[in-house]
Amino acid sequence: MKHIFQQGDKTKPVLLLLHGTGGTEQDLLPVAKLVDEHASVLSVRGNVSENGMPRFFRRLAEGVFDEEDLIFRTKELHDFLDEAASDYDFERNNIIAIGYSNGANIAGSLLFHYENALRGAILHHPMVPRRGIALPELHDTQVFISAGHNDPLCTEQESIDLQALLEQNGAKVDIHWENNGHQLTRTEVDAAKSWYEKNFN
Repeated sequence: MKHIFQQGDKTKPVLLLLHGTGGTEQDLLPVAKLVDEHASVLSVRGNVSENGMPRFFRRLAEGVFDEEDLIFRTKELHDFLDEAASDYDFERNNIIAIGYSNGANIAGSLLFHYENALRGAILHHPMVPRRGIALPELHDTQVFISAGHNDPLCTEQESIDLQALLEQNGAKVDIHWENNGHQLTRTEVDAAKSWYEKNFN
């Protein structure tokens, strides 16, 4: 997968950056710097193109995921993380995802499909990746969700349902609400930074 790796302090988590639709591996680098300027960064570009816009998996319509492709692409990303940990010599069990929109959804899908896929996750404006499936044991996986009360793409109920599903399977979830729409705001990033420092520093 097309990506950037930036070596940081090996005692800290590796920040896995997952962009939104139409983004690239460059998009969230400033966010990573704000969250933890000393951490290593692995920033990945989605392998799917939708009208020339990079994404991490296909969708059938706005808010309607192609589940077969989602499962395939989640495994692809999971396997890539295994390889990257070996190639760049970092702890595979010390990855914290920072995802926005489509990137938050593929990060959520990692949690839904694989035990110990991530140590933690910062999910900005995520949806529930899949419904009606058994989740792995998430035993104290730390998750931060930021959501907008007025988000036209990701309803309040999506965030509430995602929190509930993760918590039912052992995750520790904090949710941060804003009155904004679907855009990623500085106040959300600041809230994520505070959460990260409380849980991982």
